[in-house]
Order: sequence, then C-alpha cells, then structure tokens
Amino acid sequence: MKVEITRDWCLKMAMLEGDSEIGAGLVAIDPVFEGNPMVTGSSDDRSVAFGRFVRLMRRNHGLSIEKLADDAAVDVAELVSIEDDTHHKPEVRTVYQLANFFKVPRPNLMQLAGLTIQHNNRLNDEAARFAARSDPVVALTEEERAALEAFVAVLSEQS
Repeated sequence: MKVEITRDWCLKMAMLEGDSEIGAGLVAIDPVFEGNPMVTGSSDDRSVAFGRFVRLMRRNHGLSIEKLADDAAVDVAELVSIEDDTHHKPEVRTVYQLANFFKVPRPNLMQLAGLTIQHNNRLNDEAARFAARSDPVVALTEEERAALEAFVAVLSEQS
C-alpha cells in the first residue's frame, strides 16, 4: 500500500506545529519524526545496513515479505527494494511503519535508512559492523542472531 502525501496532509502537519514557520529547501523539520531534519540526497552505506536489518528482523519474526507487508501496512514492492536494492531510498512512511512494527525508535531507524541527518555516530559505526557480519541466508545463524540482537540494543538507545 502506497500513501501519497497530499496538500491536506501537509496542512494538518503544519497545524500540529502551531505558529511555526513553514519553509522549503534541502532540510525541513517534520513533527511526526520528533523534529528530526529530513534529508534529501543520495543513498550511502547505511542503506546496506538498513536493508539487512529489515531482512533479518523479518526472518527473526518468521515472516515472509508479504506477511510483513500486511502486518506493517507497507507496500510489498518497497520491502523487496529495501531488502535487495542498496540504492533504494525508502519512503518515510514505510520506515515509520517498520519502526513501529519492530518496536525500535523511529529517529534511529530514520537515520539508518538515510532519511535524517546523521546525529548518532555510534549507530553508523555499529551499522557498518552489523552489515559486515550479517549474511542473507535462509535461517539465522547463532552469530547473525547475536549480531541482530546487539544491533537492536544500539538502535533502541535513546539519543
């Protein structure tokens, strides 16, 4: 399921901010994501870790891509792209839904997906280690499970 950001949605979000100024440019603040600046730009190494994280979390929960898409209310095609295409820039809504589904902090997952300005250097360092240690196979190995759990602990830290 794809969601379009309409003019009405933007106006509702503006109303949530009250008397704040609304502007445009490369960086904008979205109140839904705890006021973290949204970034437009090219994908980087974090997208590899993000794709592997989604794949391993899905497998750890014993879900097919279709089941995760249904349960998290996201588009199947986008999940496939997230897991398989390291250059794919995920939709903000998809990352938001996945953060809620996997019960990890939205700001950290948004950063991992490359959608916010880097504010947690440790998260980026651990993301690189996690991506290097995880190998997409049918069942999680004990090492992958340990890597996933360690990374979830770092991802879940409040910054």
